[in-house]
Amino acid sequence: MELPAGNHAGIDTSATSRAGVLGNAPLGEILVARGHLQAADLELALKKQDLYKDHRLLGEILVDLGMVTEGAVAEAIAEGCGIPFVRDLVRVADPAVVEILPRDFASQHRVLPLFLVRGVLTVAAAEPSNLHLFEEISRRTGHRVQVAAAAAGEVVSAIESWLPAANVFVIDEVQDDGDADLTVLERQVSELTDLAEIAGRGPVVRLVNRIVHDAVKDGASDIHVEPGDRSLRIRCRIDGLLHERLRPPHRMGPALTSRIKIMADLDISERRRPQDGDIHVMVEGRRVDLRVSTMPGRHGEKVVIRIIDSQGAIVSSERLGMNAELREEWASLLESPNGIVLVTGPTGSGKSTTLYSALGAMDADSRNLSTIEDPVEAVIPGVNQFQVNDRAEFNFSTALRSMLRQDPDVVMVGEIRDEQTAGIAAQAALTGHLVLSSLHTNDACGAPIRLSHLGVESFLVATVLRGVLAQRLVRRICPQCRHAVEVDPGHRRLVEEVASVESFQAGAGCQRCRGTGFSGRIGVFELLKPESTITDAIAAGVPHRELLETARRAGLQSMRHDGLRKVAEGVTTVEEVLAATAG
Repeated sequence: MELPAGNHAGIDTSATSRAGVLGNAPLGEILVARGHLQAADLELALKKQDLYKDHRLLGEILVDLGMVTEGAVAEAIAEGCGIPFVRDLVRVADPAVVEILPRDFASQHRVLPLFLVRGVLTVAAAEPSNLHLFEEISRRTGHRVQVAAAAAGEVVSAIESWLPAANVFVIDEVQDDGDADLTVLERQVSELTDLAEIAGRGPVVRLVNRIVHDAVKDGASDIHVEPGDRSLRIRCRIDGLLHERLRPPHRMGPALTSRIKIMADLDISERRRPQDGDIHVMVEGRRVDLRVSTMPGRHGEKVVIRIIDSQGAIVSSERLGMNAELREEWASLLESPNGIVLVTGPTGSGKSTTLYSALGAMDADSRNLSTIEDPVEAVIPGVNQFQVNDRAEFNFSTALRSMLRQDPDVVMVGEIRDEQTAGIAAQAALTGHLVLSSLHTNDACGAPIRLSHLGVESFLVATVLRGVLAQRLVRRICPQCRHAVEVDPGHRRLVEEVASVESFQAGAGCQRCRGTGFSGRIGVFELLKPESTITDAIAAGVPHRELLETARRAGLQSMRHDGLRKVAEGVTTVEEVLAATAG
């Protein structure tokens, strides 16, 4: 088949000539001839297809067995059929053509319209031999159809990028357009009053896309858009610290804020009160959720965007930073048939990640695992997740009360915030449920006291509390630029009280770590597991200092102790640990 005239980068039009060499050879023979597959592996796959009466196509079997890639199969099919093979669909497709087919149809049949030239519509397809499908496409579009083969996974990814769900914005790789567009926009904003119109124009859209794309790529947790008296500052929180990224022209502020509010479905005419919303975006082929908060200020609205990237939300306890002993004790707590297990720490200390890790490690097939969250930060397979909605009076306490009628085995409450939620959680733990939740306390011993302050009787706290994990996050030394350093003698003595150390490590600063010497973060922990003396102290309602002394005599090791051990292992620095565990 001949491709319509034109320069179509990414399409391999030599497939037709190669087909002349091999003729109409079967798929397996083409793969062997191309060197993608051994003859013995082909024979094995054919036997499996025949022996088990496998009705799948040979290419699917080969991919499932890991013998070849989807791309190699698609390219071989193109060669055998004498049609073009196309790769890099996102860049090849013409934006004006991709929407010629409805998203549902494209997703169901794994096809993507690429371009339309002189009445011929070129379509990339995962199954290019389905003639009835292309007759249907021709009927729907009114155009003759030129078929090109493509890997199934790439077709699906391209559909998500070009034809996302209705409430999902696509933010793919963004190029820096320089200052030209920003200068033009600055003049436009001074002349136009229709912010909705300005916010939808190319320069503003590209700038917002660039800010979000770069923040997600750099692993930022938050984006701050901060208007000043004569400046507009864009900062991102990376590894717990804010870094300035951009300073667009000051008069871009209203248009930039309006664009973000439009994406979050907020009222752009309302600038005197705070607003909250959310945005769903596709960044480099994966979905990322953004929580938007606006706040009126003296020089304009400040916007903070929380980035919730579900890709890294569920991690193992080892990756969290727990040592072998702590992992074993933490796992035993999660196997408790009932009671309350708490994770404590300030905002941004990784409590939600730890709770997600705990749920991800549980057997969701044989147990009813349910969560109440605000917001749901990641989807956990097999877990029933519910998001609170204050407008509908579906808050933590009412949701928890309703959930207990749903026969749960394990309930995760995102946070115990009030007296009602604390009381219901304690009763649920007392009646045979395992309740996981978080509290804002400085250390593990502060948790039972905080529950008492929320109205739960001290004796009941002592009865239902199974364990408390307190945590902080410290920055990891960048592996790219780490090197041995000398430290203050006082710091050396401090670490050597915990573990022996050959040399202290630090990061010199490099491109990977943006010159900070750190890359990523890791947790430091302390775990309180109430035994008899601790339980008696909790039931007696002793003050925090007395409870802490009792726990230490029972073997409690502090977060600082855990952090200094990580310093001895070369994971972080003394300064990081002391700063994170101060107070």
